[in-house]
Amino acid sequence: MGITINCDMGESFSLYRMGDDEAIMPYITEANVACGFHGSDPNHMRRTVALAKRSGVKVGCHFSLPDLAGFGRREMKIDREEMANIVIYQIGALNGFLEVAGIELNHLKPHGALYGMAARQEHIAHAICDAAEPFGVPIFGMSGTLHEEVYTGRGLEFRAEFFADLDYDDEGGLLITRHHDERDPNAVAEQALRAVRDGTVVSVNGRVIPVRAETVCIHSDTPNVVAVGKAVRAVLAEYIEKSR
Repeated sequence: MGITINCDMGESFSLYRMGDDEAIMPYITEANVACGFHGSDPNHMRRTVALAKRSGVKVGCHFSLPDLAGFGRREMKIDREEMANIVIYQIGALNGFLEVAGIELNHLKPHGALYGMAARQEHIAHAICDAAEPFGVPIFGMSGTLHEEVYTGRGLEFRAEFFADLDYDDEGGLLITRHHDERDPNAVAEQALRAVRDGTVVSVNGRVIPVRAETVCIHSDTPNVVAVGKAVRAVLAEYIEKSR
């Protein structure tokens, strides 16, 4: 499809399971694999990479703040050099499993609180660029934020991302919670279609916010993610076919 569907996944840890990664694979094009700092561990990283390869899904590094207990959803004060090193460490871990599987790193994407920090804090956005430059792959982020301004200003490839299964505030920011509830698959699909077709999203208070959607994100820890993935893929595939 012209618009890709990415999914945050590979977040299970030890005996604890997060999401149904195997079931959602047929409905996505890119897997954002956790690298041990907010979720996952070596066994689950390797398994997720193998699942993606089997399904023909491209793999990106979903790097996080070092916050396993808080699932990467708590902000931290970290300077630019340390943040860059934290990101490089996670990319390196994933790259090992990608090399074993015989596939290449496709993209990079911050997770959770780090995603929001990079959208607002210049030194964090630059730290991500410092880490990303040697790898030469796109970075996913939100248009109209420091993601786009700093990444493109540094000459890196930027992919504008829209979150189909999350809510937006009146300023166009994401409302990131510690827990994802079930979402109405048809409502999520309609929100994704509107973002792709019209370039807008309706905030929780009814305000129409401009967005860009070159890739649409869903989350594997949404309880009904498979139904959500099916609905999003179907509506986007239909729209793209009609647009040809």
